[in-house]
Amino acid sequence: MTSVLDQLREMTTVVADTGEVAAVKKYKPVDCTTNPSLVLAAINDEASEDLIAREIQTGRTKGMSAEEITATLTVAVGAELTKIVPGRVSTEVDARLSFDTDASVARAREIIADYEHRGVEKDRILIKLASTWEGIRAAEILQKDGIDCNLTLLFSMAQAVACADAKAFLISPFVGRITDWYKKAEGKDSYAPDEDPGVKSVRDIYDYYKSNGIETVVMGASFRNTDQIKALAGCDNLTISPKLLDEMANEDAPLERKLSPDAASGVAPIKMDESTFRWRMNADAMATEKLAEGIRNFDKDHQKLIELVASK
Repeated sequence: MTSVLDQLREMTTVVADTGEVAAVKKYKPVDCTTNPSLVLAAINDEASEDLIAREIQTGRTKGMSAEEITATLTVAVGAELTKIVPGRVSTEVDARLSFDTDASVARAREIIADYEHRGVEKDRILIKLASTWEGIRAAEILQKDGIDCNLTLLFSMAQAVACADAKAFLISPFVGRITDWYKKAEGKDSYAPDEDPGVKSVRDIYDYYKSNGIETVVMGASFRNTDQIKALAGCDNLTISPKLLDEMANEDAPLERKLSPDAASGVAPIKMDESTFRWRMNADAMATEKLAEGIRNFDKDHQKLIELVASK
């Protein structure tokens, strides 16, 4: 019998949730997704050591600040990953720009220009933006310019609907973080896969998209265990950490497809404007808290990355 991971690949595009070159070479995903936390981990990756040292030295020679070098370093790691994966590499706009549409658009264009300078065309890159109202508006502008976007830190149907209306290329609903919130709020240690709040959230979003002919790719993210992944088998994309990829690669068991466009329920479209979006987010404590927390943590790791680059 083929492994659970190989079976999953037959029904879902598997994305590596890592910026480590060695892990990407090992698991051979179609795409890679990165963020400041993952780039921070990649700095200690032996396979990336020479690349990072070279990029820092180049920046120093040009008189760049640690913050400027960090910005180019993220792209340098992404450019290296494009040599390994056949698909896309997501690269994140600074979290502190999450509430500034114009600044997010400007930074996204800088990232694309840096990639093109390194010989990587924009069709190999996804610009990663937080799913705030302002981030979604930035994605709408970028998509019209032919720059595809990955809307991350997505925890609610309101965010998913707004992203679809903006014609975002891809969304990343965060399964594990939703589950974490509900476990704490409800005093539970665990959930059965079909009752897992994070799993149910992605299933609802997937059903809404397929019911309404929405082309935006649904990519489940932030998994805590392989049961959550198996419960979303058939989702368009799933971005998975090396640890969980390894577990599934070493497991031989039948994998049942859980999601399919053919099974869409036909749920009606939802109208979403700014006031509706903000009200629905305000009414959803989990989504509001996890979005804010995610932005803070991404920025915290971004600042750590700048400090680490400065120390080197």
